[in-house]
Amino acid sequence: MCKLLESKGWKLARITGSHHIYLTEGRNIRITVPVHGSQDLKLGLQKFIMKLAEISEEEL
Repeated sequence: MCKLLESKGWKLARITGSHHIYLTEGRNIRITVPVHGSQDLKLGLQKFIMKLAEISEEEL
């Protein structure tokens, strides 16, 4: 998810513990992605992040 956000123009603002916080220009939205080793994101969280970042399922 982090690589996908970065490819869509989101910038890594900071890392707090195991959470990566992303910001983008022109929008007042912050996206927090939990990064716990090689664990996948849960489906609900993944869909929520995709909705905020305006990423379609075809782009995965």
